[in-house]
Amino acid sequence: MPRRLALAVGCALAFNAGAQGLFDDNEARRRIELLRAEVSENQRQVAEQLKKLEAALAGASDRSALIQLATQVETLSNEMARMRGQLEVLGNQAETADRRSKDLYLDIDTRLRKLEQTREQASAPEKPAAASDAEASQGEMRAYQAALDQFKLGNYALAVSAMQGFLVTYPASKLAPNAQYWVGMAHSGQRDYKAAIAAQRKLLAAWPDSEKASDAMLSIASSQETMGDRKSAQKTLEDVIAKYPKSSAAASAKQRLNAAKRQAP
Repeated sequence: MPRRLALAVGCALAFNAGAQGLFDDNEARRRIELLRAEVSENQRQVAEQLKKLEAALAGASDRSALIQLATQVETLSNEMARMRGQLEVLGNQAETADRRSKDLYLDIDTRLRKLEQTREQASAPEKPAAASDAEASQGEMRAYQAALDQFKLGNYALAVSAMQGFLVTYPASKLAPNAQYWVGMAHSGQRDYKAAIAAQRKLLAAWPDSEKASDAMLSIASSQETMGDRKSAQKTLEDVIAKYPKSSAAASAKQRLNAAKRQAP
C-alpha cells in the first residue's frame, strides 16, 4: 500500500510540475504555425506585386505606379524578414520548453525516491523511548504529514504556512530540513521562484549536511532555469555534483548538464 500510494503521489506531482512546461511547448508550436501561414501569405502577395511591377516596367508609362509598387514590395519583404525572426525565436522557445519539461520530470523522479525513503523510515520501528518522547515524535510526524498533504493536494499557500508552523513548533526536529525543503517547493508551485530559491538557500545555510541539501540545490537550479538564468543554473548543477557527488541529485545534475551540452549550438 505505501508503494502504491507513493506511485500515485508521483503521478500527481508529475502532472502538476510538467503541465506548465507542456502547455508552453504547445503554445509556442501553435504560434509558429500561425506565423508560417502569415509568411506563406506574404510570399504570395510579394509574388503578385512582382508580376505587377514587371508588367509596369514593360509599359513604363506611369512612373508613380512603379514607385508605389516598389515600395509595397519592399514593405512586404521587410515584414517577411521580421516574421522569419519571430519564427526563429519561437522555435528556440519550443526547444526550451521541451528541455524544461524533461528537467521537471527528472526532478520529480528524484523527489519521489526521496519521499519513498522517508515513508519507509517513518514506518520502521523506533528505538524504545520514554512515553513523553514517543508522544512528541508522533506529534511531529502528524504535523509534518498534515503539512505535506497540503502540498500533495496542490494547496501551496497552505503548505507554506503549515511547514513554517512546523518549523516554529519543532525547530530541532529531524524533519526540519525536510519541512524547509517543501517550503521552497511550495513556493515553486506558486511560481514564486525568487522565494523558492531563498527558501532552499535557507535550508543549505542551516542544514548543509542534511539529506535534503542536494535536492535543495537541484531545486534552485530548476528555479534559475525557469527564470531564464541558464548560466546560474549551470553553475548550481556543477556545485551539486562537486558538493554531493554520491547523491541522486548529483546524478540528475549530470544528466541535465549533458542534455544541455547536446542541445547547445
